[in-house]
Amino acid sequence: MKGLLVLFLMFFVGSICFSQNEELDSLTIQLAYQNPDTSKVNTSISIIKLLFENKDFSKASKFIQQSERLANDLDYKQGLAKIIYYKAKIYQAEGKKTRAINTLKNARLLFSKTKDTLAVAKVNSNLGVLEIENGNYKEGLSYALSSINELEKRNRFDDLSSIYKSLANAYKTSGDLDKAITYNLKRLNADNQSNNTKRLVETNKDLGNIYSTKKNYTQAISYYESALGYANSTDTALRASILPYLGNAYLKKEDYKTSAKYLVEAIKLNREVDNKKEMAIALNALGELNLVQNRLKTAEEQLLEAANISRIANNDEVLMENYRLMKTLDSIKGNFESAFVWQSHYHKLKEKIDSQQVKVTPLIIEEPEQTLSKDLTLIPDTKEDTANSVSKDKFDKFKLIFYALLAAFAVLLTFFVLFLMKRNNKLKYTRELEAKNKKIELQNEAILEQSKHLENINKVKDKLFSIVSHDLKDSLTSTKGFIDLLKDGQLSQDEFHSLLPELSENANNASLLLFNLLNWSKSQMQSLEPKPSLFDIQEVFADKVKLIERKLDAKGIHLIDNTLRDFIYADRSMVEIVIQNLLANAVKFCNRGDSISISNQISNGKCIISVADTGVGIKKEDISKIFGNNTFTTRGTNKEKGTGLGLTICKELVELNKGSIWVESTVNVGSTFYVELPKNKVENPGET
Repeated sequence: MKGLLVLFLMFFVGSICFSQNEELDSLTIQLAYQNPDTSKVNTSISIIKLLFENKDFSKASKFIQQSERLANDLDYKQGLAKIIYYKAKIYQAEGKKTRAINTLKNARLLFSKTKDTLAVAKVNSNLGVLEIENGNYKEGLSYALSSINELEKRNRFDDLSSIYKSLANAYKTSGDLDKAITYNLKRLNADNQSNNTKRLVETNKDLGNIYSTKKNYTQAISYYESALGYANSTDTALRASILPYLGNAYLKKEDYKTSAKYLVEAIKLNREVDNKKEMAIALNALGELNLVQNRLKTAEEQLLEAANISRIANNDEVLMENYRLMKTLDSIKGNFESAFVWQSHYHKLKEKIDSQQVKVTPLIIEEPEQTLSKDLTLIPDTKEDTANSVSKDKFDKFKLIFYALLAAFAVLLTFFVLFLMKRNNKLKYTRELEAKNKKIELQNEAILEQSKHLENINKVKDKLFSIVSHDLKDSLTSTKGFIDLLKDGQLSQDEFHSLLPELSENANNASLLLFNLLNWSKSQMQSLEPKPSLFDIQEVFADKVKLIERKLDAKGIHLIDNTLRDFIYADRSMVEIVIQNLLANAVKFCNRGDSISISNQISNGKCIISVADTGVGIKKEDISKIFGNNTFTTRGTNKEKGTGLGLTICKELVELNKGSIWVESTVNVGSTFYVELPKNKVENPGET
């Protein structure tokens, strides 16, 4: 089937080419037998149009030379105007902008004489595009705006799209982003009307770029995704040009999971098509993502690769962003000397880019009255050489004055050189002072970052001491008191057996608390690393249910076990801690007669674990707090206490194992906690 489709496409394309060649041959034969009149000029114009569309500019130019002479001899202005218009279009396609502009002005003059308003509008549209590209914004905007009304009236959507694009770029260059958006939206409407998919992709991408510049990332994402939607899923090059910007916008929105997905795909596709600019942008963004998530080694590898690609592609803007990220990376690592070097590179490159950019302020103006020359050809400027005969006496007098002026100039030059030397010394001192100030500024930034880091560590320490001094102390004090009574022989056999469950409860509480404290402190210090393996989740549930059986009986809670034998790929000890915490929480917030259901199922190639209870539920305003870094806790139905760390630990342990955790809850109805974990090895999205 695929082979047939390819054959059909080849036949279709071949038939089009054959059709075009056949039409060209037919017109050429027709031209040979025509009399030298206006019909022969019109046939030549049809041939020129076909050759221009086929990009055979050399052959088209030969026909233009012959037909232009004939149209001039016949004084056939309409035909001559069209011939000159195509001559200008060929100059434009070949990048000869100045010649294209001059030739278009001649075509405009002739079209004006024949009162062909549509042709004048098309010429003005092309002039507007060329003048704006040359940086002549006032003239360009004048031509562009004068063409829009006529083109809109005639529904010339292709021409309108081109002129709207130029206007949008002009306003974007001048910094007027709102007007740039306005003209891009008009351009988007024109592209929709003409149903031009390639231009729809380009326009949506340009709108996304403008909204990214305005830091309105929600709107930017909307337009980038629209561009991606128009791009064919098989068009690798088109998708590769969009994905880096979409991934970067999600990064700025702090949606790291979605950002990583798009950026990894962006790098893969851009490697395939060897698109260095977009590959460097994607690597920069992915490096920043890993920097934010404290994967410093991976971030460094990606940023160094991005820097090398940017240098090869001579892309200073992407390289400047890379220097900024490298400075941040080395500041976090404490390599302040290296960070200072990156900052120096950044400022030098920024000065270079700023010096190359010319600030412009385009104005919306009405098209001025234009005085049109009667002649078609531009009149070149002529210079006449004038020779003034000077008598010998006058020459001698001038010679004396010249030597006097020369002596005066020598004195002034000496003073000027001394002034420059003094000025250069002052500038050198100023630059050295600025460099030292920048270094001090960077060191201050690094000290602030280190202070924040130490402050966070201090908070972790304070929290640990608080929990150890209260919750853990209570459990150990109660256990110690029981052991002292037993040692002194003050307990009877019956009393011993009656207090034994309480001792077991205290020991379990202390054990769980120590588990949570240890793992929480490790995660805060960023030293907790999972050791994944393949294991049966049903076995873990069975082991952890045994630990809470006495609590279930004591509170009269019914356990419903719907678990199935299924294997997941994760750190078993971490998953055990998660399940133990979820079961303990469920028991804690259930009343007598309530039930707890445990189950697991497969969804999209992943294992979803659930622990549901019919307990007191969670208020809507508290759901967002339970997984937060700031500990949040409430007492259980039997006044059980907690540290508020359990669910925070669960979230961190699940995410370390490439999973996710969430809750659904209704007050006085119950809560269901879900944990999604991989069934096989998952590659780190940050590693490419």
